[in-house]
Amino acid sequence: MAKVKVVKSREELLARKYYERFRNPAIKEMLIVKTQIRKAMANYLYNNSFLEISAVMISPETDPLCHDVFSTDFEYYGETYTPTKSMILHKMIAVSGIDKFFCFSPNLRLEEKETADSGRHLFEFTQLDLEVKDAHRDDLLKLGEEIYIHVFTEIKKNCKKQLDFFNRELKIPETPFKRITFEEAMDKFGKNFEVILSEKMEEPFWLIDIPDWKREFYDKEDPKRPKILLDMDLIYPQGFGEGLSGGMRENEYEKIKERIIRQKLDPNDYKLYLELAKLGLPPSGGFGIGIERITRYICGLKHVKDATLFPKIPGELSL
Repeated sequence: MAKVKVVKSREELLARKYYERFRNPAIKEMLIVKTQIRKAMANYLYNNSFLEISAVMISPETDPLCHDVFSTDFEYYGETYTPTKSMILHKMIAVSGIDKFFCFSPNLRLEEKETADSGRHLFEFTQLDLEVKDAHRDDLLKLGEEIYIHVFTEIKKNCKKQLDFFNRELKIPETPFKRITFEEAMDKFGKNFEVILSEKMEEPFWLIDIPDWKREFYDKEDPKRPKILLDMDLIYPQGFGEGLSGGMRENEYEKIKERIIRQKLDPNDYKLYLELAKLGLPPSGGFGIGIERITRYICGLKHVKDATLFPKIPGELSL
């Protein structure tokens, strides 16, 4: 008599996957490293007079992003809200009253499923998000380097067992980190330059001078070079890709509105933000560091899904 093949539901399969996942010792070792990363970041910022603020989970206005994601808008008592894609607009507003601050900000970005193959995309993740009033890009580059050096030093000191577990040798990079302009990278390696450079480099490096078509309306243009932004990305070596993104902010109302229109966005989608900009926003700069991505890099994990307990993987049912 032929055996009847039992087809398990996707819920059964997912339950089995999580059952096995939480019995994998790598999960606990990863979490120990991740905890130390967050602790080191927070302690560095506390010791440098940063205030910690609460994350903004939903808002009527959020980061438009420069790549396609699915809409997450929802109605609540007749008003339209959306989960926060990043806290950038709120940071630019809050810096009016607080000179420098940070938060560990959860973000929701419903990425297209093709991004799951990159090894570094989740549609729910956390950033260390910070902002500094009157900061210039050189200040931000220095601050970013100091945070990374502090984190790497603390991990080497406090997570020797975990680094051994992952067979990972964590090198403390030399400062200042190498800086490469977007134009230099594109001319030498073509449009796939970030992947090529990340695999080629042996230490983290900065990508700077990013053109305006690659970024959002709130990034500040270099006054001496129109359409070149005073932005920076930190790229991890060994193929781990981008880990930090930020730069100086555009704070002048007319320039913000002009950039919104130039990017073919609807100014009506940013009414509250534009009204606040009209009243006056101070110059500022800041950046975000992906917590799962830095955990992945430090532990040498194949995919960022292994850097969190309940990974939200684009295109997959996730608990």
